Amino acid sequence: MDLDALLHHYFGTDDIDTLDEGAIEDARQRVEIAFGTERDSGRRFALWILLHAIGAAPDPAIAFKDAKDRKAAEDYAWAAGRIERR
Repeated sequence: MDLDALLHHYFGTDDIDTLDEGAIEDARQRVEIAFGTERDSGRRFALWILLHAIGAAPDPAIAFKDAKDRKAAEDYAWAAGRIERR
């Protein structure tokens, strides 16, 4: 899944910095619903990354039953945290 396409689909723009808090909250809820109902692991992981980017991702231990997906999410969160701290 393409991040710009996800942003545009759920937020109506590929620049969420232009949105107010209400629009971001509405979009966050749509992404959470999609994440909760998605069955394809790749799409589900992409939605989790989007939630992570906006600070709303559930803990990988809760979000992913599959050990490989859970480990990938933990690794992503760790790497994103390192980049953020730079």
